[in-house]
Amino acid sequence: MNYEPQNIEKKWLKQWVENKIFETNVDNAKEKYYLLEMFPYPSGKIHMGHIRNYAIGDVIARFKKMNGYNILHPMGWDAFGLPAENAAISNNIHPAKWTYNNIENMRKQLKKLGLSYDWRREFATCDPEYYRWEQQFFIDMFNEGLAYKKKTTVNWCPNCKTVLANEQVEDGKCWRCQSVVSNRELDSWFLKISDYAERLLDDMEKLKNWPERVLAMQKNWIGKSIGAEIDFKIDGLDYNLTVFTTRPDTIFGATFVGLSVKHPVVDLLLEKSKDKKNIKAFIDKVINENQNVAEDIDKEKKGYFTNFYCINPVNNKKIPIYLANFVLMEYGTGAIMCVPAHDERDFDFAKKYNLEIIQVIKPKDEEEIELPLKEAYTGEGILINSGMFNGLDSEKAKDEIVKSLKNAKKIVNYRLRDWGISRQRYWGAPIPIIYCDKCGIVPEKISNLPVKLPEVDHLEKTPKPLDKIDSFIRTKCPKCGKDAKRDTDTMDTFVESSWYFIRFCSINPKDKPFEKEDVQYFMPVDQYIGGIEHAILHLLYSRFFIKVLKDLGYIDFDEPFLNLLTQGMVCKETYRCKTHGWLYPEEVEDNKCIHCGSEIIVGRTEKMSKSKKNVVDPDNILKKYGADTARLFILFASPPVKDLEWSDKGIEGAHRFLNRVYRLITNNLIYFKGNKKNSINNKNINDEAKNILYNIHYTIMRVTRDINNFQLNTAIAAIMEFTNFLSQINTETLDDECIDLYTEGLSTLIVLLSPFTPFIAEELWHMIGRKTFISLEKWPQYNKKYIVKDKINIVVQINGKVRAELITDANIAKEDAIEAAKNNDKIKKYINNKKIRKEIYVPKKLINFVVN
Repeated sequence: MNYEPQNIEKKWLKQWVENKIFETNVDNAKEKYYLLEMFPYPSGKIHMGHIRNYAIGDVIARFKKMNGYNILHPMGWDAFGLPAENAAISNNIHPAKWTYNNIENMRKQLKKLGLSYDWRREFATCDPEYYRWEQQFFIDMFNEGLAYKKKTTVNWCPNCKTVLANEQVEDGKCWRCQSVVSNRELDSWFLKISDYAERLLDDMEKLKNWPERVLAMQKNWIGKSIGAEIDFKIDGLDYNLTVFTTRPDTIFGATFVGLSVKHPVVDLLLEKSKDKKNIKAFIDKVINENQNVAEDIDKEKKGYFTNFYCINPVNNKKIPIYLANFVLMEYGTGAIMCVPAHDERDFDFAKKYNLEIIQVIKPKDEEEIELPLKEAYTGEGILINSGMFNGLDSEKAKDEIVKSLKNAKKIVNYRLRDWGISRQRYWGAPIPIIYCDKCGIVPEKISNLPVKLPEVDHLEKTPKPLDKIDSFIRTKCPKCGKDAKRDTDTMDTFVESSWYFIRFCSINPKDKPFEKEDVQYFMPVDQYIGGIEHAILHLLYSRFFIKVLKDLGYIDFDEPFLNLLTQGMVCKETYRCKTHGWLYPEEVEDNKCIHCGSEIIVGRTEKMSKSKKNVVDPDNILKKYGADTARLFILFASPPVKDLEWSDKGIEGAHRFLNRVYRLITNNLIYFKGNKKNSINNKNINDEAKNILYNIHYTIMRVTRDINNFQLNTAIAAIMEFTNFLSQINTETLDDECIDLYTEGLSTLIVLLSPFTPFIAEELWHMIGRKTFISLEKWPQYNKKYIVKDKINIVVQINGKVRAELITDANIAKEDAIEAAKNNDKIKKYINNKKIRKEIYVPKKLINFVVN
């Protein structure tokens, strides 16, 4: 019998749907497990990155289902946004038609992969039935003062022709199209995420199983700073300039003040200045440059002397005021005291502009810092050159100095700015606000929701296209009934993705955003899977949104995702011709461009990208090899958290392995005739039977442990080793007892393989005579007594010195050996409260912990 994946996969897809294998409902008798991958944007075709993300999630979902959990595993579409609108403009098609056509195509592709989704729960965020509730949430926030409109300087993308949130500007460029971002002053809507800064920080304690990298990125973005606000009087003017500093202990070393070009006092300085032209030119230049310069230590720091001075309140010294491109109005007060001796940025600036550098902190070890300073000393220490505070510990001096000043106070500051959600494009959820000459800004009536997007015959790539649709703009005031106008901005698409996971809990409710009972059962998400690129944008916004919905009474929890896995990217080598640019692999022969014969330039291995022409078409893979092969390769080639390098040889190797498994089972079907599931626990078994038992239970243990630890590649490796073992057995020499165990091994192999390659597993399961769906089988349990072989001694060292010996199983895994060593009473006293810098493991012989 030949392995024919296309026929097998088509057959079982139909069977799973007809028998509703993956449909899930609330079942209070079972423990729930909500597994969710970040839903895709319907761009038209899935890519290998999608397949990797969803295959990882599907393994966990199937595994948990077989372990008795009630699995919620849904799929939907993040369907609003600029790509759809731009594509519609280019192709002269309505964005809705473009989007729903893409959804239809991508849905078919995803179903071919055998992903265990409950498709009844599917929705697209551009469905009015979905964004109608989003509009209601917005109105609730408006009524609570959490949504507000103000004129402000915003990030403007000239290509996308819309506003970007601060989080959507990366290195001064649009996160989506990489155009250089400029600044504009516009009326925009904001959500008060800054009001939740402290809760967002505090609740990170609940996120025990989030990657440290993601938590660090969010903490840095929120940017909590504990410091002080101190008034510096401007010499010659009746004006106190309030600065924010995290290091009031260094105030005696402040030798200049840095001022944002957007600070309100700048107008006063300009009015009094004799250097208006040059100051104005510097201001305009800074405003037009990258506003993230303050966050980039590699960017050149620039300043301009205003010809004004401040009075340092601790010593009455006059210090110059500089306009500086690294001071942001959005952080602190827009003015900072600059201490070159104890801040690297200030040190470089002082050197550049020949400003005074005064050391006021020395290290606690009494070592003198060589003068003149070659670099800033940024650590803690003892105060010097600080008047009455000399000799004081710098940490204690922070409080003492603030207390001694009349116009100073302790304060907590945050880098986090409010979330700007206004977008000046068509394809988004309309903001449900009406402007009335009599009543002012008025929210739409709840009963009138959804405020639907108007139909359009043709779109142009222009700002605020809804401004041009008179039938949409003109309406009646919900309060007084007089003529009024609608807001013509649409919401940032990250609003839609900030609550979609709650909507999945209920099956398309019509008269409410979700059934509260469903949400209470399924939420929070037990395992969330997606890319590290969403660490701030999507993940931070979602955490904020959930806290708001809790405060509004919609839900009773305040963190959406208990566990987070950030999978690596799928990468492939790139090829480039000096004449023809990026080339597809089929455009390269003998390391030459087929178009011109030039030697190709082999680029680095990079994320698959259409622009780099290094993509692999999933449809071609599925057509040639089948979904199981695609899944197996992408799960085996690399640990989930690491980047995966595409390999044509790897995909062929995965296919050969599945053919091998298929032959192994079909060549031994004769042994399953009349075979029943055996009970071997109470048998007196011979050495050959013991060896089969050992390999069965040892493999179950390894695969179970590795799936639980998301080491899916090593779980597959264990299955491959088990396949090799079973293939090498000469069945003709086995007695009846061993034949029973052998068939048990074959059936166990099929079950262990099923989360990874469900189609072939389902086919083989029924071929050996099983009547149930393999997805509904219980996951096999291993018995420890069958995996105990010989005992060995492992020496345990601390920094190279022997401190203990472990007596353990000869087959113990590395992770288990290290864990046992750490729990050894003799070792605990050497590693408690110390950081283990390195763990050295020599299999079956030695463990060495290198500690501080």
